Amino acid sequence: MRSPETFDAYYVETRSRLLHEAYALTGDAPAARAAVRDAFVVTWHHWRKVGPLDDRDAYVRPLAFRRARRRHTARIWHRDKSLAPEVRATLDALAKLTPRQRELLVLNGLSSLSLTEIGRMVGLPRSDAERELQTATSQFALARDVQTTDVRRLLAELATPLEDIRWPRATVIRRAGAARRRTHTVIGAGVAAAALLVSGSLVATGADAEPTSLREEKASAGVTVHAPEPAGTTGEPLIDEAALLSPTQAERFGTGLDWSETATTDNLSGDGLLAPCQRERFADPDGVTALARTWEGSETRKVAAKGTAKGKKKGTTTQTRVTSTAVEMVEMSRDADRAATAFETASVWYAGCADPRTQLLDTRTVKRVGDEARALRLRTWGKQKSTLTVGLARTGSMVVTTVVRSDGRPPSDKATLTGLAASVNALCGTDGAGACAGRARSTRTAPLDIGSPPGFLSVVDLPPVASVRGPWVGTDPEKARTNFAATRCDRTSFTGGGISRAKTRTFVFLETPNATQLGLTQTIGEMSPARARKFVETVRTRIRQCGQANLGTSVTPLASSSTKTTDLSVWALSIELNDSESFPFLMAIVRDGTAVSQLGFAPVRDMTMSRDDFVALARRMVERLEALPR
Repeated sequence: MRSPETFDAYYVETRSRLLHEAYALTGDAPAARAAVRDAFVVTWHHWRKVGPLDDRDAYVRPLAFRRARRRHTARIWHRDKSLAPEVRATLDALAKLTPRQRELLVLNGLSSLSLTEIGRMVGLPRSDAERELQTATSQFALARDVQTTDVRRLLAELATPLEDIRWPRATVIRRAGAARRRTHTVIGAGVAAAALLVSGSLVATGADAEPTSLREEKASAGVTVHAPEPAGTTGEPLIDEAALLSPTQAERFGTGLDWSETATTDNLSGDGLLAPCQRERFADPDGVTALARTWEGSETRKVAAKGTAKGKKKGTTTQTRVTSTAVEMVEMSRDADRAATAFETASVWYAGCADPRTQLLDTRTVKRVGDEARALRLRTWGKQKSTLTVGLARTGSMVVTTVVRSDGRPPSDKATLTGLAASVNALCGTDGAGACAGRARSTRTAPLDIGSPPGFLSVVDLPPVASVRGPWVGTDPEKARTNFAATRCDRTSFTGGGISRAKTRTFVFLETPNATQLGLTQTIGEMSPARARKFVETVRTRIRQCGQANLGTSVTPLASSSTKTTDLSVWALSIELNDSESFPFLMAIVRDGTAVSQLGFAPVRDMTMSRDDFVALARRMVERLEALPR
């Protein structure tokens, strides 16, 4: 039930406390008051789900903080002559902290939240939050020239300038919230044009713009408050810019780099492709709205100066270059089901990246971040080598995607997860959002099904090959009449009784001249469990005996493992053709249940892949076999 009495009591009880926190966070009393007021308007809009919560503040506080930051555009206290010197000194000291440090200090000093809950709100694990809080406390005490034990007292004294602030009655807040709810209902029904007209009339007659509200918006002595504004109507974007990561938060994606925001956009102009591997403008082409932010991370280093005059000592100059870029995209769908589809669509963009010479390295399922989340890591191996770190999460009807391209050291797994958690928590409590983020955990999982032939490797799985031109290109699978993955040592065939659905596929470099023998071949066949185990053991035995019996053939085992359901063996072979020439070959045989697959790579001259890459590719082959229909 939408109990007005319960809401009114909560509003009266909580508004001053949240105002105190928002004021300490920004130093801007007008912005803080308007932000708290608007937060309660949104809260009444969603009171059916907020009212029953044990911790309603967890919903209202993030709304108030985000709106306070957005409204705050300058350090207002420098223009407020009525502020006491002690209050002004405290605000000045707070202004010297980073936004995150300031929020940690304010929440620790003024709220009843535990350190774990504070860390969750700012997007940090407890240990990191504790360390950052200690830094903030010492820096504040140093700037304020007090003991650290005085911090709570000084923060509490910031309530003094707020004592005379007047608030709108609860009935005014509820009318504005009801108008907001009706407007969003109209939008949700798909009548966008009518919604714009209706919301305007509703705001004019039902929100703070009515005469009663105007009288309650009078300025109090010493504090100037904002004039009444429509709260949470169609005049306000559905996705707040303040809900996107800040340059300070982007620093986790590349420590030691100077990060700067390059654009914040609705992505409606240009081709709409803001990130590598992105295939379409939006993952949900029928979505409600979207907002994106891009950054550049640059490094500055000293280099030897050129053109030094003869006889003069060489000097140095500084050089700045962009080594990383980052993109955050937030999309809002019409409901959670459509958002779930958009989440899968975006996941496939990166899991099956179609950009040339881009390889999928790792796929992880992320827990405790939104309703569902994933993290992927890829690498590009063209002329400009780089690492792509991707985080995807869905919370309610919103999908968040972060993509970081790094020429140097990529973000750690921890930085990727905390960045994704921070992105989700910035949306937590807003319209359309679902589950928030806690302390993220991830587990390595098999790569996603990207629509390639079941059981087979895909181009995105394939590693770099030195000295080649162009990208990998795969042929269509065909019946395995000939098995080009075999060597003359094992002579493995996938024809004959007991083997079904045997197919083979080859990958080549079409743009590389004089490399007709260069290629990678995978052959797959299915058989009974006992036949599959014997099949693999036969290949192992033949390879071992070949290395022992033939002086002109060397066999180097690279990896071997066996379980009840899987087998894997990888070798490097060198087969002597004559006294001066030998033929190198990399080969693997793997089993997953009843499916057996052989992989062979034939290099040409210096066009080869590393042994470690080939072993990793054999392990990927086992993972791909899991998708084979049995």
